[in-house]
Amino acid sequence: MRLRGSANSKLCFLLSLTLCASLLLLMGLQQWGPSDLQLSRSLQPFRQSPQTLGNATLGRSLSKQEKRRGAALAGSSITDSSSAFKREHNHQLFAKPDKLVRTYAKAKGLQDFVKNSTVKDQRGPGPWEKAAALPWDIAPHSKHKMQLSDIFIAVKTTRKYHKARLDLLFQTWISLVKEQTFIFTDGEDKELRAKAGDRMINTNCSAAHTRQALCCKMSVEYDKFIESKKKWFCHVDDDNYVNIRSLVYLLSAYSHTQDVYIGRPSLDHPVEAAERVKSDGSSTVKFWFATGGAGFCISRGLALKMSPWASFGNFISTAEKIRLPDDCTIGYIIEGLLEVKMIHSDLFHSHLENLQQIPPPIIPGQVTLSYGSSETKRNVLRVQGPFSLADDPSRFKSIHCLLYHDVWCPVKDRY
Repeated sequence: MRLRGSANSKLCFLLSLTLCASLLLLMGLQQWGPSDLQLSRSLQPFRQSPQTLGNATLGRSLSKQEKRRGAALAGSSITDSSSAFKREHNHQLFAKPDKLVRTYAKAKGLQDFVKNSTVKDQRGPGPWEKAAALPWDIAPHSKHKMQLSDIFIAVKTTRKYHKARLDLLFQTWISLVKEQTFIFTDGEDKELRAKAGDRMINTNCSAAHTRQALCCKMSVEYDKFIESKKKWFCHVDDDNYVNIRSLVYLLSAYSHTQDVYIGRPSLDHPVEAAERVKSDGSSTVKFWFATGGAGFCISRGLALKMSPWASFGNFISTAEKIRLPDDCTIGYIIEGLLEVKMIHSDLFHSHLENLQQIPPPIIPGQVTLSYGSSETKRNVLRVQGPFSLADDPSRFKSIHCLLYHDVWCPVKDRY
């Protein structure tokens, strides 16, 4: 009897232990979520997010080995997500040109931009800025308040090109920014005066394409800019297309009180010139300069510092001392005398480049564009649009239609 009672007691004890274990197991199952159970079984790589890995600690403490593995998985998950984003982002940015053309064609015209032209801190740029700015060296976000009225755009031309070149500019980009654009020429023209008003400046300089004539016009440009009290001086030639959106977006990354000289050099090395201005005994000076054929911009703060060598005719005498053209003289004053480094930008383009090599998808993000032609060769951008090469040999009409499809393009739904 004693043995039977002892056996029964042991059986009851085992049953009790089994019941307790079952209850504890059920309680654990209720406390752990299904995803945590799955994670505890396998810690499947690249399928669990870092948040899921963190939630696993709610049910039990992970071992040191599991913690290390979980941290590694979290890092790899973030890396994978970043890589996937880059792949998708690059796919969108460098899609087929015709797809990007349709995307840009949907961009709003400049009319709304002019009405609301104050550019503030654009840490979250709109669709156009995202598409046009991110792949290139335009500032990723604007740091300074900016208005179109802050910019003084000087277009250098000569009388013989008033019809051949300026008419095209007035039909396209100048039509959007007449108040900010000043035409510097060398002869009176009633028709041009009717279009530009007092923003046509007759410099009374020679019409010859010589160093002296070019420096004469640049001297007048500089003085008129200082007189205007505007914040930015941007010089372009009469064979340049200015993308106003990109220009404003680029300049808004800088303060006009800073020393800013931005453009594109035409050479791959600095220029070396005989030093005849300084009195420290030096004989030569090396400096970079932004080619006027692609355009360049100078902040007002820096332009004021140029005054001793540039204002009231001093620009011409400075150029004579180094015997270099106008754009070289600008670089000499800024880099050689003021020791301010030029900001090199690939967003400015002149006819000196092979424009055929500019990929069509990035054209809407550039600041200036150009064209050139000779009897045997035509140097123009590869832009599709409603205008044939015969109707639009410079491709400026096609570029303008690409950028402002809704407000200018004469043929709808051709993209």
